[in-house]
Amino acid sequence: MNIHNCSRQSEVKEMLTNGHWPEACPAELRAHLAACRSCSELLLISDAFQRSRAAAAAEAQLPAPGAIWWRAQLRRRSAALERVSKPILGANVFALSILVVVGVALVMIEARQGFHLFSWLGQSQAVVMHFSAVVGSGWSLAVLIPIFASLALVGAVVVYLAAER
Repeated sequence: MNIHNCSRQSEVKEMLTNGHWPEACPAELRAHLAACRSCSELLLISDAFQRSRAAAAAEAQLPAPGAIWWRAQLRRRSAALERVSKPILGANVFALSILVVVGVALVMIEARQGFHLFSWLGQSQAVVMHFSAVVGSGWSLAVLIPIFASLALVGAVVVYLAAER
């Protein structure tokens, strides 16, 4: 570029920044641009930078800010839901394991008695015999019932606390 500054260079800069080139450029300024090397180089360089900037702006099409915000909120909610569902899954596994233990214990007790599940309800002697059989086998109902009740209570509290968060 030429070190020599033209006196009309400020007019050329103003015309370029306002976007008046080439449509609204006066004829005398066009003639000056054809004759002055400094102003024509300024026009050439400015025009190249403007085209480059327009091309770069056309390439970088960002999505709408609302869509970006909505996606971020959706990610935040799904992450929170995932954090909440982990303790619930643990509580479900805990409750299922307690259910399996209780079921196996009941099946074992009834297997010793011959699988007569509700036959002892109608007869008082059968109830006494069943109670004595359970107590005689080493499992006291006075111990088993509070254990199962406390396990059920703990499981319910765990599920409630996990669901509340």
